[in-house]
Amino acid sequence: MELSVFSDEHYMREALKEAQKAFERDEVPVGAIVVCDNRIVARAHNLTQLLIDVTAHAEMQAITSAANFLNGKYLNECTLYVTLEPCLMCAGALNWSQIKKIVFGAYDSKRGYLQLEKNVLHPKTEVVGGLLAEESAILLKTFFQKKR
Repeated sequence: MELSVFSDEHYMREALKEAQKAFERDEVPVGAIVVCDNRIVARAHNLTQLLIDVTAHAEMQAITSAANFLNGKYLNECTLYVTLEPCLMCAGALNWSQIKKIVFGAYDSKRGYLQLEKNVLHPKTEVVGGLLAEESAILLKTFFQKKR
C-alpha cells in the first residue's frame, strides 16, 4: 500500500470542511484536523454550544481525538491544521501535547495566542500562519454577520 503525501493546502481544506460543519451547527466556524504519517487521525470543530463548554474549541477536540486514536498523550510526530489562529488556552494545550507543527488559516487579532504570548508553544513546534486565511476569514465573517 502506497501512502500519498498531500500538501499543507490539501489538509487545510479538510480543516475548512470541519469549519463548515460547525457553521451548519450554529457553532463558531473553526475546524481542525490532526495528521500523522500523512494520515488524518482526528477531525474536529467547535462544539462549545452543543456541549455548553467554553473549552470545547476545535483544537481541544482534535487533541483529545488524536491522542485517543494514537493511544498516547504526545503528538510530537503530528501536525495540527486549524482554520483560525489558536487562542492562548489551545496554544497551552498544544504545548503540553508537544505537537510537531501547527498550520493555521486566519490570524485572530483579538484572541489569538500571538497577541498575548508568542512563546507559549513547545520550543520544537513549527508554526505556519495564514494558509488559506481568506477562506477561513470569510466563513467567520459570514457567521458573525448572520448573528447580528
